[in-house]
Amino acid sequence: MVSDSKEELPIEMHHHPATTTDASSTAHEIDLCSLILIGLSYILMFVTIPFSMFFCIKIVQEYERAVILRLGRILPGGAKGPGLFCILPCVDAIITIDLRTATFNVPPQEVLTRDSVTVSVDAVVYSRVFNPSISVTNVKNHQYATQLLAQTTLRNILGTKTLQEILSDRESIAQNMQVHLDEGTGPWGVKVERVEITDVRLPQSMQRSMAAEAEATREARAKVIAAEGEQRASRQLKEAADVIATSPIALQLRYLQTLTQISAEKNSTIIFPVPIELLNMVRHQA
Repeated sequence: MVSDSKEELPIEMHHHPATTTDASSTAHEIDLCSLILIGLSYILMFVTIPFSMFFCIKIVQEYERAVILRLGRILPGGAKGPGLFCILPCVDAIITIDLRTATFNVPPQEVLTRDSVTVSVDAVVYSRVFNPSISVTNVKNHQYATQLLAQTTLRNILGTKTLQEILSDRESIAQNMQVHLDEGTGPWGVKVERVEITDVRLPQSMQRSMAAEAEATREARAKVIAAEGEQRASRQLKEAADVIATSPIALQLRYLQTLTQISAEKNSTIIFPVPIELLNMVRHQA
């Protein structure tokens, strides 16, 4: 009896890690090459002592940090310093980063405000590096990049403000700009500490119109003050007239006071006022 069933043989799939082996061997060759170069650098440094000390010994100040790249890679531990340390010739590259607060002026920016007025605004930015390693690896020139970012941020923020807000709320605009700049420069290892708006320049036509408006406002205020003074003076004169009307002798005293003031001055002519009662008596007798 013949059986038609076919026996299935298991098929084994053999994975050949050729790619993994090649990558590991390449990395091993690179590491081996690096070790050979580093060893040759040590030998060169010891052979050329003491001349090599002038090139291998580096001093980093208290306010500085040194980022050392050995064969293109940052050494473990990050930035070095302050103090004295040694670098290997031909395989080490050193970049010194200043940690002190740096200032730069933002060039005057022509900005169109929300109420369609063109103004020129400049500012001062205070910044410092808080992470030297990423300031070297993440950005080519951190200070130049911060300056360009400050220019664009200044234009973007002022474009949402009116002219009156720019003139009166400089402090709040500077704080808002500082927050936006700090968020943008954080990945570069730069901390923006402070921003100050130094000057706001208006066009000549706008300056003339604002000066005319201010002058008109001052004139109107002066007229109101003068009118109020005339009103108070008229009230005082009315009260004085009422007092003189109730007491005729007060008018005579006022005559005598006027004569005293006239005699105090060097006048060639003195006018004596005639009492009104005397005139009335003469008129009745006539």
